[in-house]
Amino acid sequence: MALGSTCRVPAGRSDCPGVGLQGFSSGSPVHVAFLWASSEASGGHRRSRAPVIGQSRPEDETADRVDLGSFPQAGVAVVFGAGGGIGGALVEAVQAVGKFKHVVSFSRSTSPAIDLLDEGSLERAAAFAADLGGLRLVIDATGFLHDDRQGPEKSWRQLDAANLARAFALNAIGPALIMKHVLPRLPRSGKSVFATLSARVGSIGDNRLGGWYSYRASKAALNQLVRTAAVELGRRSPNAICVALHPGTVATALSAPFAATGLDVHPPPVAARHLLAVVDQLTSEANGGFFDWRGQTVPW
Repeated sequence: MALGSTCRVPAGRSDCPGVGLQGFSSGSPVHVAFLWASSEASGGHRRSRAPVIGQSRPEDETADRVDLGSFPQAGVAVVFGAGGGIGGALVEAVQAVGKFKHVVSFSRSTSPAIDLLDEGSLERAAAFAADLGGLRLVIDATGFLHDDRQGPEKSWRQLDAANLARAFALNAIGPALIMKHVLPRLPRSGKSVFATLSARVGSIGDNRLGGWYSYRASKAALNQLVRTAAVELGRRSPNAICVALHPGTVATALSAPFAATGLDVHPPPVAARHLLAVVDQLTSEANGGFFDWRGQTVPW
């Protein structure tokens, strides 16, 4: 089940206000995504926090105190890619804070559904969320590294045109189209943030190991798209922020086959709180930046 689904009954029941959006991520275990209303918006109904998977270590205690206090009260928070490990954890973490009037999650089978290869679905999702109120926090947690068809290349001998095109479609073009339909809908005043999950391996300046051609290149392209969109966004909405975030190594199906011994691997709920702590600290001067889970700048 999706993390954060604190009430798993059909919408409209007196014991679970809000709109239920059931869905699953194709090719993976079933997830249920929801649109939550805050306790204030739902007549004072108080939700207990959902159980958190994974144990937080002492150094994660600061992230536990994230309150997203830098954002205006109410408004709407949105997570694209809520069917994944980080996306689901982000939904739960944002919902637990209770800062936003609505928390909306989108995956392939929510209603409306999203498909990174279908621009119309991304436009419908953005419009759906914006109709609920001002978009204050939008996180794109989509991303592709490997599946049963392709994996990271170790050598140029493994480069394949179709695989390269697929990686760019999912890691760069899809998120760019999300930006196309989300950024114009951000409020013109007050803090709002669009953050997309990039990766340190997409850094050109930090590339010392080589390999992973399609993933590195597609994430580098994503970083350039974020930087370019941020320039335009700054002209329209001076307080809005568009950034790329590196979540670190997270214990998900995406990274599991490549988690080397000795790496600092975070459970998804811990990674989500780290990312929200970074987002909470961002100011307009950070617009167009690339930051890791500790808030440190990552070289382009």
